[in-house]
Amino acid sequence: MKLNYKIIFHFLGLLLLFNGGFMLLSSLISLIYKDGVTLQIFLAGITTLIIGIIAMVFTKNHNKEMNKREGYIVVSFGWIIMSLSGTLPYVFTESIPSFTNAFFETMSGYTTTGASILNDIEAVPKGVLFWRSLTHWIGGMGIIVLAIAILPLLGIGGMQLFAAEAPGPSADKLHPRITDTAKRLWLIYFGYTAAETLLLSVAGMSFFDAINHALCTLSTGGFSTKNASIAHWNGQPIIQYIIILFMFLAGTNFVLSYFAFKGKVQKIIRDEEFKLYFKFIAIFTIIAALIIYFRADVSTSTVNHPMVWGEGESAFRHALFQVLAIITTTGFVTADFTMWTSFLVVFFFGLMFLGGSAGSTSGGVKVVRHLILIKNGFLEFKRTLHPSAILPVRYNKRAISGDIVFNILGFFILYMLSFIIGSLGFSMMGIEFKSAIGLAASTLGNVGPALGDFGPVNNYAPLPAIGKWWASFLMLIGRLELFTVLILFTPFFWRNR
Repeated sequence: MKLNYKIIFHFLGLLLLFNGGFMLLSSLISLIYKDGVTLQIFLAGITTLIIGIIAMVFTKNHNKEMNKREGYIVVSFGWIIMSLSGTLPYVFTESIPSFTNAFFETMSGYTTTGASILNDIEAVPKGVLFWRSLTHWIGGMGIIVLAIAILPLLGIGGMQLFAAEAPGPSADKLHPRITDTAKRLWLIYFGYTAAETLLLSVAGMSFFDAINHALCTLSTGGFSTKNASIAHWNGQPIIQYIIILFMFLAGTNFVLSYFAFKGKVQKIIRDEEFKLYFKFIAIFTIIAALIIYFRADVSTSTVNHPMVWGEGESAFRHALFQVLAIITTTGFVTADFTMWTSFLVVFFFGLMFLGGSAGSTSGGVKVVRHLILIKNGFLEFKRTLHPSAILPVRYNKRAISGDIVFNILGFFILYMLSFIIGSLGFSMMGIEFKSAIGLAASTLGNVGPALGDFGPVNNYAPLPAIGKWWASFLMLIGRLELFTVLILFTPFFWRNR
């Protein structure tokens, strides 16, 4: 079957219309704050819109049937096209004049990695900072899910796209019609963003800082409007606790949020992935807090002498914040965790491979995959003793097919192989071991802060140009669950059958 190129380019044009519209919104913010770059951002938006309209006009007479192959192409190339066009506000305003740096920043935005090359974030015009945060927000729930919410207007079904883009090993539908699913998820996503903006404003953030950090929290992105990230508000614990709450929600399956709003609390309590996600956070926070309290210094206090409330609370808050920031791959920073003893450096490095829940906006391997791998590992012991017994892996009291288990095993092997190859790639550029493995783990997992020269208080500006393109590729395959992008490199994918 030949590829339907017209529908591919038609959909890419539609994505450019979305991108251009959000750029125009950023130009409005620029106008409100009078930052001097309104025209440049406006022109970036108009340019993107024109290209999108041209693409849609020339492909308007397309066959509206979309198969799985075309879905994968649209998802992968859609992300690339969005990132390429997303560089225009940076380049036109000369906030990031280098195209390589602008592409890296944009890809980091859409993949919700949060790695930045900006040395002085606070000097960047507000309209550009808002656009930067918007790239997180758009990418967070998935530009593809956003787009399929309006596909019925074009007469196109979107199930193939949702299956290719949705985070996690499966797409848990809320409604038989996938477009209604997308609308419900976006409504929850938008509602959480508005709620966090309001709470942060009341807690003492300026409205501009509040909306930007809400956009970046719900997307589990990590871009900040301050050079010190969330450490800028270390003297205002309430702000950090609000962000902690919404990082937790953003790392939870959004389907569970839907059930919560419908009053189906039992579904949340019984969900095995949610229970393990909660236990991981609780256990890892306690471990980190105790070590910080007795052994380490944090930015606001030294917690290595007899406990008083302020120091105990500070140790707990910093531990909880950084554990959540790494597990959910948000990547916000309240302190330099690489200075919290060697054990905690290795500890947080390990957390980069965990990830949040499937169906959340977080990156990483995802908790449900770890859960199924652990269950299958224990069952192997039983299968060794009882080779004739039929012992299926069960998840939420339901037997999982062997195909899903094999898919997850394949994903994990491919993920670790990608990490090794990613690390080798960085090491070939002359980057020392600690920094190389930190870069690979952070970009592949869409975490943001890495280790060594690219730790929490540093940025990615020192990376050589080839390193930024390599990091961008790792961010892309990590965000799109490996198979979606890597399948395009197989010869059989392109054969007409």
